[in-house]
Amino acid sequence: MAIVVQKYGGSSVATAEKIKKIADTLIKRKSKGDKLVVVVSAMGDTTDDLINLAKEISPNPDKRELDALLSTGEMMSSALLAMALKEKGVDAVSYTAYQIGLETTGNYGKSLIKDINDKKIKEALNKDKIVIVAGFQGVNEEGNITTLGRGGSDTTAVAIAVKLNGISEIYTDVDGIYNCDPRKYVKAKKIPQIDYEEILELASLGAQVMHSRSIELAQKYNIPIYVGLANGEMNGTLITEVVNMETKPITGIATSDEDVAITLEGLDAKMNIISRLFGTIAERKISIDMISQSAPVNGMVTVSFTIPKDDLNECMDILKKAIDAKHIFIDTDITKLSMVGIGMKNTSGVAAKVFQIFAEENISVKMITTSEIRITCAIYQADKERAIKLIVEKFNL
Repeated sequence: MAIVVQKYGGSSVATAEKIKKIADTLIKRKSKGDKLVVVVSAMGDTTDDLINLAKEISPNPDKRELDALLSTGEMMSSALLAMALKEKGVDAVSYTAYQIGLETTGNYGKSLIKDINDKKIKEALNKDKIVIVAGFQGVNEEGNITTLGRGGSDTTAVAIAVKLNGISEIYTDVDGIYNCDPRKYVKAKKIPQIDYEEILELASLGAQVMHSRSIELAQKYNIPIYVGLANGEMNGTLITEVVNMETKPITGIATSDEDVAITLEGLDAKMNIISRLFGTIAERKISIDMISQSAPVNGMVTVSFTIPKDDLNECMDILKKAIDAKHIFIDTDITKLSMVGIGMKNTSGVAAKVFQIFAEENISVKMITTSEIRITCAIYQADKERAIKLIVEKFNL
């Protein structure tokens, strides 16, 4: 008899009818002898609706009160699912993060899980109840409600699985993890099993699959995660440690159009100004990703880097205070195309083959960055779908 911690995303609980279907699925699973803990997100677009409502009251809502407001979405979903189960004759109980002692630290809107008091959950499971937990939320040391950031219900589910030494299953509106976005390449293939490192890279690079913090947590405690379609019969994807290193060099592709490239010309090659600028940018919590620098010419260098588009105005305020604006150039026409695979560790020449493919097809590469299991190229947005198709076909993904 296993303890199974399932999570259902917002689209899976978007209507009363869908909630009733999930209740039927849970009853069928319980009949097999498993003890069930179910973490739910807010219904459909509830979180966005609550944010918009808050902004009708205040253009810059108080962060404490905003977290208190946003947490109600998950509370509503959990209570409704518990009602649906009871209506069908199965005992269930819904809990908020406060009721299960889910302690958090850090800032409102992006807090971290410190610990969970599993006493209430275990007591309910021992009484043969299905336990429903409101995801995405916690309570900090001052007793205030905090939220875990977008996708935080994934992290709630994995954290509970860790605490209970259970199995983690994430159910959503997709039937697994694909080697690239099916909306951008119709022949995309589902990946039956993927390594923690690979999915972490893909998630951080724009693949909207799972909350990266949940994967980090699962990897740390070696908790496998199953990702599948809510109320579906198709096999999904298992996230776990992949021990077979004789794999294809590239497992998956991620793309992101959410970045902008900034180029700074005529900088002192001694690095003093560069280190100060990057230090100030980091202090403002602006994430710099790709970085390239030219060789010094007459003691001067050119530096290019990418940041999220949402941070452009704030970053420009920093740069203009230190550099003449005529030496700052902005490129918004970029797609970050990332190829990820643990097979790269044991395969030479992967980057060379990628660049050869792009050269033969006249796909310009503006910037490049690599890691042991990743190659990321900044290309023109118009070349995105063609580049995906080429990589999939040439590497037989």
